[in-house]
Amino acid sequence: MVSRSLSLYSQIAEIGAFDCHTHIDAAHPVARGIHDILLYHMVISDLYSAGCPDGSRLSEDPDAGEVERRIEGALPYLPRIANTSCYYAMALILKELFDWDEPVTIKNWWRLDEVIKARSAREGRLGQIMAQGNIVMSNTELWRGRDGALDEVFTYSMEWSFFTRAQWGRHDTALIELEHAWNHDAPCPPLPVTLTEGEADFPKKIRTLDDVEEALAHYLEKTPFGKIMAIASHFSCEINYGGVSAPQMAEALSRRGRSTPKERDIYANYIFNRYLELYESGGYPAVLQFSTGAEPLPFETGSRMDSKTVFELARIFAAHPKIKFNLHVSNMAQNQAFCTLARELPNVSLNGYWWHNFFPSFIPRVLSERLDMLAVSKVVGFFSDAYTMEWAYAKQRFIRVFTADVLAEKIAMGQYTEPQALDIARWLFRGSAEEIFDVRV
Repeated sequence: MVSRSLSLYSQIAEIGAFDCHTHIDAAHPVARGIHDILLYHMVISDLYSAGCPDGSRLSEDPDAGEVERRIEGALPYLPRIANTSCYYAMALILKELFDWDEPVTIKNWWRLDEVIKARSAREGRLGQIMAQGNIVMSNTELWRGRDGALDEVFTYSMEWSFFTRAQWGRHDTALIELEHAWNHDAPCPPLPVTLTEGEADFPKKIRTLDDVEEALAHYLEKTPFGKIMAIASHFSCEINYGGVSAPQMAEALSRRGRSTPKERDIYANYIFNRYLELYESGGYPAVLQFSTGAEPLPFETGSRMDSKTVFELARIFAAHPKIKFNLHVSNMAQNQAFCTLARELPNVSLNGYWWHNFFPSFIPRVLSERLDMLAVSKVVGFFSDAYTMEWAYAKQRFIRVFTADVLAEKIAMGQYTEPQALDIARWLFRGSAEEIFDVRV
């Protein structure tokens, strides 16, 4: 079995991969220094759990002072997470992309930082990492494409307003998200998952049903469909999904200042259902891509997916058969339920391994279940969710290894021949995403 997995892995490594969901920024697609490797948000979560006092994400553009403070605050806790797969991925990056195999300490981190900066400054560094990982194209947030200088390696998704996302301690999030778009003339970075009061203070406020209609029309008008392959958002299982009438919405809007979870559900459902009606009637081409299975905690999220939510979403998907819905799920417990949705609803497809699923104990099980239950054209087998190409490199290595293991097991039991398994791998790493998102890379 081991030799068969290794043989398959060497062949799967030759398959060019389309990374269909990342946050890589064209302004700095490779690591700017040690902080972009060591303080990737998944590693920060490990460090925070081990006692590091700061669990917040690093700033988008940290200055030298923030980098030094956060690195030196994290390093004492690094040995405590050496057992984790995130640490292993980080070590893989350092060894294979920077020829560094020493423990990172207070005494040597400056030297490693200089090594990373020097490598990243080399001409063609982005292409080198992509070639080493056989990543042929990446998809990132539209605003991160900047001036289009890297359009030859990027496709784009728009992340702007998340109408069905819950916020920690707030009940008018759907209104805030729609106001966020209404108050901008072009797509811009989305609101953070943990929203502060000042970040929700917009000049134009939604007070009436007419405001909702005007804001949704603005959102659709300003969506640059010719530049994007998907619109990315999130389904929160805090929300109870169902139908909402216009009078119910009007009454709920009058209670915005004292809203409760009841109003939260009304706001989210009315806005989202109305958006889907407009989207389907307009025949817009972009796939609607949703994450689900992760709910807010003070700094990041925890894995949670309610079984009732799965079938509330099923009713939504079934009611809009002309819209493609593409899901990445962060809760393994509901993988079977989502497989049944994708199996029975032609407009639903699944992406593999997001946040709390991206671990060696979960990836093989999720993949094996999906291959048994779904047409391979409904299963996207790789996306990295990375913020630099180094982390995309590490994640493709993980997924290629576990894909080889799963396929080797199915060959051993006689379910697949080796040629069939390799054809399936080509679908998983590239073909399914190309078909679902209607792109050729």
